[in-house]
Amino acid sequence: MESIIQQASDICDSLITRNNITESNSLYNEMNVHILLKDAHLMRPACKMVKRVFDIITALIILVFVFPWVYLIIACCIKVCMPGPVMFKQKRTGKDGKIFICYKFRTMDAKNRADEYVDPQMNKYSLGNFLRTTSLDELPQFWNVLKGDMSIIGPRPHMLVHDEEYISKIDIYPLRYAVKPGITGWAQVNGLRGERDIKRVKMRVEYDLWYIQHWSVLLDLKIMFRTVGVMIKK
Repeated sequence: MESIIQQASDICDSLITRNNITESNSLYNEMNVHILLKDAHLMRPACKMVKRVFDIITALIILVFVFPWVYLIIACCIKVCMPGPVMFKQKRTGKDGKIFICYKFRTMDAKNRADEYVDPQMNKYSLGNFLRTTSLDELPQFWNVLKGDMSIIGPRPHMLVHDEEYISKIDIYPLRYAVKPGITGWAQVNGLRGERDIKRVKMRVEYDLWYIQHWSVLLDLKIMFRTVGVMIKK
């Protein structure tokens, strides 16, 4: 299975015409970054429509054929291993800075507040760590995709308190809000997942902006295949 997914990712990669990522990430240091994003692929109405249709079809397939039985298994495990509710709701920032409710499987203690950051390394539940490591806790976000709050691929939404911190330290951070946040993204499949170090967050923003500028259906497929590959390896 892993080799098949890798082959699919390689095929998508071979069909994508793009600049070297290290060169394209110089976006962060360019003065005309706002102009570049204005003409970005994902800013075009036709591309937005194609991406939305892709999101709806994929989300429906996942929610109808995958989510029910996965939910049943994970819900039973959570009830047994981590007393409390199965689902976790948290406010996140979406497109154009609008706040929405993001859904996840609960991975931490039920006593933790929704707006409170808890270091995953302090999690006392091995099941919660497993769900976070494999990204299975993100599965309910396909409902967010169907509602239109999120896209399958895009910049990952952060906690509101983290958004405030990053905006104060990274000038172009708000440009991520030009598109819908995603369940997974170009930054995540390139190893920039979850770090809070400002230098690493800046790199994540650069990858997010590159994705917005160079979006294509093939790029989305590549990111999806690479995400599944990472999940299988873990």
